[in-house]
Amino acid sequence: MVCSAARVLLLAMTLPLVGSPGAPASQPGPSRAGGESGQQLDLETGAGESVLASVYVQLDVSSETWPAALSRPLTLPPASSASSSPRTLTGLSLTTECTTKPDGFTYCACLTGYQWNASVCSLHDPCHAPYNHQPCSCLVLSPPEAGYCQLLPPVPGTLSLSSWLQMPGDTLNLTFLTSHETTNLNWFLQRHTGSPILLQPGTQVSLTSRQGQTVLSISNMSHKWEGEYVCGFEAQGFRWELHQAVRVPLQAADVTRLPDQLSISCAASPGFQLSCCIPRTALGYVASWSPGEGSEASLFNQPSDQCLVLASQHCPAADTTYACDLQSSGLTPLRILISVTIIQDGDMTCPEDFAAVAWNVTKAGYVAQAPCPINRTGTVKRMCGPDGVWGPVRDSCTDMGLRTLLQRAQLLWAGQGRPAEEVPQSLAELLEQTMVVSSPSDLLALLGTMTYLGKVVADTGIQLNRSALEALLKTTDKVLDMDTSSLWTAAQVQTPSASSNLLLAVETLACSLHPQDHPFTFSLPNAQMQTQLLSPTLPADYRVSFSTQPPLQALIPRHSLAPLAPSNTNITVTALVLHKLDHLLPSNYGRGLGDSLYATPGLVLAISIMAGGQAFNQGEVIMDFGDRDSTLHCVFWDHHLFQGNGGWSEEGCRVQAANASSATRCVCQHLTAFSILMSRHTVPEDRTLHLLSQVGLGASILALLVCLGVYRLVWRVVVRNKVAYLRHAALLNMVLCLLAADTCFLGAPLLPPGPGSPLCLAAAFLCHFLYLATFFWMLAQALMLAHQLLFVFHQLSKRRVLSLMVVLGYLCPMGFAGVALGLYLPQGQYLGERACWLDEKGGVRYTFVGPVLVIVGLNGLVLAVTVLKLLRPSPSEGPQVEKRQDLLGVIKALLVLTPIFGLTWVLGLATLLEDCSTVSHYIFTILNTSQGVFILWFGCLMDKKVQQALLRRFCRAQPPNSTISLATNETHILEHSKGRSENAR
Repeated sequence: MVCSAARVLLLAMTLPLVGSPGAPASQPGPSRAGGESGQQLDLETGAGESVLASVYVQLDVSSETWPAALSRPLTLPPASSASSSPRTLTGLSLTTECTTKPDGFTYCACLTGYQWNASVCSLHDPCHAPYNHQPCSCLVLSPPEAGYCQLLPPVPGTLSLSSWLQMPGDTLNLTFLTSHETTNLNWFLQRHTGSPILLQPGTQVSLTSRQGQTVLSISNMSHKWEGEYVCGFEAQGFRWELHQAVRVPLQAADVTRLPDQLSISCAASPGFQLSCCIPRTALGYVASWSPGEGSEASLFNQPSDQCLVLASQHCPAADTTYACDLQSSGLTPLRILISVTIIQDGDMTCPEDFAAVAWNVTKAGYVAQAPCPINRTGTVKRMCGPDGVWGPVRDSCTDMGLRTLLQRAQLLWAGQGRPAEEVPQSLAELLEQTMVVSSPSDLLALLGTMTYLGKVVADTGIQLNRSALEALLKTTDKVLDMDTSSLWTAAQVQTPSASSNLLLAVETLACSLHPQDHPFTFSLPNAQMQTQLLSPTLPADYRVSFSTQPPLQALIPRHSLAPLAPSNTNITVTALVLHKLDHLLPSNYGRGLGDSLYATPGLVLAISIMAGGQAFNQGEVIMDFGDRDSTLHCVFWDHHLFQGNGGWSEEGCRVQAANASSATRCVCQHLTAFSILMSRHTVPEDRTLHLLSQVGLGASILALLVCLGVYRLVWRVVVRNKVAYLRHAALLNMVLCLLAADTCFLGAPLLPPGPGSPLCLAAAFLCHFLYLATFFWMLAQALMLAHQLLFVFHQLSKRRVLSLMVVLGYLCPMGFAGVALGLYLPQGQYLGERACWLDEKGGVRYTFVGPVLVIVGLNGLVLAVTVLKLLRPSPSEGPQVEKRQDLLGVIKALLVLTPIFGLTWVLGLATLLEDCSTVSHYIFTILNTSQGVFILWFGCLMDKKVQQALLRRFCRAQPPNSTISLATNETHILEHSKGRSENAR
C-alpha cells in the first residue's frame, strides 16, 4: 500500500540465493533504525544450489505503481576479487511496509508472518488504538528512525478448554501450556462490543500458575462472561496472543418480559402488547411468539439488548398463555411465558387511572405493570387489591447512567477491568450522576456503586489521588443531603444495610489516598476530612480537631503509635467526620445497650491508620465530643452485627469524665467509626435528686429498724392466733428483705462499677433477689388472706401455710434472679454501667419489673375478692371475732401498701420506657425510697393490737376502760356482722 508522493520503506529478508560456491556474500550495513543490524552471509554450498539468506534493502517509492524492476532477478556485485561469479536473487519477500504521513511520522506495518520484536515495540506507540493485548503489528516511528519486522517463529504455546460452550453457573478453566519462558502474561476478554477487558483476580476470577502452565478460572459463568478470551504474553523476543471463543447460553433470569402477567378488558382496551427482551449474545438466538395468529411481532434493537414485541389488535377468546420462544442452534430452547387473563362481566376490577402513569382496567388481585420512562430501566408496578382499590405505585426504575456505573463496579469487583484507572473514573462520573437521583432505586444504585468501588480498593490495595478523593467527598456530601422521607426511608426498607454500606465504603476509600498527596484537608457541610503523613520517628501525640458545634477533638497518644515505629514506613492517619449519617444508620444496638432508643449527636467520626499499605486498628484514641447534657455511651459502628446490617457497639470503649469541664470524653481501644449515644429516657444528672434518694433510703432503713424493734417488744402479744401469726410473720420477712436490700443498694456506689467487678455483680444480684423477695412476701400475705376467707372448712395447719409462704417468698424470687443472671450475664446485658444494679436498657429489667407488676395486680384482685366476701358473709362461714379483726388488719395494710407499691413501679417502668419529665423521676424516687416508712406505719403501727401492746409496755398503769373498749370494739364488729347476715337471709 503506497500513498502518492509518500516515502515507503521496504525491507526484504530470507531470500533464495543462486550462485557459485565458496564466495562469501557482501555484508549489508546496519539499517538506519529500529530493527536489528544485517546478519553475516557466509555460505558454503555447491554450484546451482539455493539457500536462504537475509538481505535488507531499503527502497523509496514515490508513486502508487509498483516498479517493474523489482519483479526481475537482482544481481549483486561480487563480494571480493577472488570471486567473480555473480549471486542472483530469485525471490523477494517483503516484511515491512512504511508510510510517511503529513505529520512527519512514519507508520510501519508488518506483513503476514512478520512482527516487530518486543524490545522495539515497547519503545514506540502503535499505529491504532493502544490496545496492549495486541501483538506489535504496526508502530509509529519518528524520523530519522527506521526498522523492520522479523520473521515469527512457531507459536510457543497452546490454549486448552474442555468445551467452548459453558453452562450458566459452571466454572470456566482455560489452560495455557508452553515449554518456553514467558513474561508479561495477561488475560483479556473481548466482548461483542467495546475494548478488550483485562482480567485479574477478583471474586469470580482466579489465576494459578506453575512451571509451563497457567490456568484462568472463572466461577459462576453467565452471559456477562462470554466472548473471546485472549492470552497475551512475551516469549522468544515477541509478543503473542492466543484466542479462545467461549459462549454461555441464556437462562430465564436473563430475559426481561413485560408484563409478567396481564389482565385486560376487551370492552375497554381490546388490543395489548407483550415484549420479550434478551441481552446481546454471540449465540444468535431466534425469537418467536406463540400463538401468533392475529398479531404482529417486530424486533427492536437497543444498545444493550434486543426486544421482540408482540402487538395484538384483538382480545383472545379466552384466557391465554403466550410464549416467547428463544432458540439457538444446538441449544435447548428457552421459553418465557406470559399469561393474559380476560376480565369477565361481574369481575371485581380497578378502574383506569391516568394520574402519572397510564393504568388500564385491571382485575382484582392482579399486578399491573408499565414500562419506565426513557433513559430509565426497570418496571413500574401497581397492585389491584381484592376489593378493587389500587394499591401504592412501586417504582423500580433506575437511571441508565447509574445502572451502567453499578454494573461496571460489580464486574470490576468480580475481576473485569483495571481498578487503578476505572475507580477514579467511576468516582468522577458518580459525582455527575448525583444530579439525576430521583427515586429510591437511583439512590440504591449510587450507594451500591460506592460500595463495590470500596470493595475493589480494599481487595486490590490501589491508591487514589486528590481529585478522586475530592469527587468521593463531594458525592458523599450530596448523598447525605438527599431527602430522607422520599429517598432514604424507602431505600432502607428495600436494603436495611444501605447507610452502613455507605459508611464502610467511604471509610475504605478515604484511607486509600496516595502518600504523596498528604497532608490533605477538605471540608464540606456534611463531610470533613483531614489526613496527615507521619514519619517513622513519630510525633509526641497525634491531634486533630474539627469545627463542629460543639467542637470535636481527637487524640491518639504516642504509645499507641509506638508499635508502628519498627516498620520504618510512612504512617498515614485519616480523620473523617460525616454529618447526618448517624441519623440514617439503623437503630441497632449491640450487647450492653439494650433495645432502647437513643439520640445521636448528628455526626460520625471515623479514624484510620495505614502503615505500609496495611490498616492498623489496635491504637487507642481519645475523643472529646464537647458538652452534653444527657447520660452517654461511647460507641462505634460494628458492620458485622445484626446479620451484616451493622449496629452500635460499646465494646472496647468507655466514657471518661473530663477534668476541667463537663465535656464528654470517649476512650476506645481500637480505630473505626465512632459516635456517642445519648439516652432519651435517662434520669437527669441532678444532685438534688441524688441527695433525695440517699436521704429516702436512710429514712427507710431507719423505719425498718424501728419496725424490728417494735416486733421485738410486742411479738408474743400480737401473734396469739394463726391468722395474726401468719400475717406478722409475712410482714416481718418483708421488713428483713427490704432492710437488707436497701442497705445493699445504699452501699453499692462504694463498689467499683462495671461487669468486671465481682463485688458489684454480687451486690446487683442480692438487690435483685431481696427486692423481689419483698414483693413475693407481700403476695404470700395476700394469698394467706384469700385462703382464710374463701376456704373456711379446708384450713391448713399453721406450719404448712408457713412452709408454703417461705417457698413463695424466697425460692420464687431466687429462681427469677438466678435465671436473669444466667441469661443476661453471658450477653453482657445484666449489669448497668454506672451503678451496681440491673441494666436499665436490656431485657433483664423486665425480670424485676414484670414480677412486681404482676404481684401488684394479683394483690389488687385478692383484695377485691376478700372485700366482697366480707361484705356478704354466710353465717356458717363467719370467722371468729379475733380472727376477723386480724383479717381486717391485713386488708387495711394491703389496701394502703398495694396501691402505693403499684404506683411506685408503674412510675418506675414509665421512666424507663417513655420520655418522662423530671417531676415523674422525683415522685418515683420519693415513693421508692420511702417503702420502709410505709411498711412501718401502715403495716405495723396502724395495727390496734400493736398499739395496745406498746401502750401496755410503756404505760404500766392501764386505763380502766381499755379492755372494755377492745371488747366493745370486737363485740360491735361481731354484732354488726351478724346483723348483716340476718338481713341477707
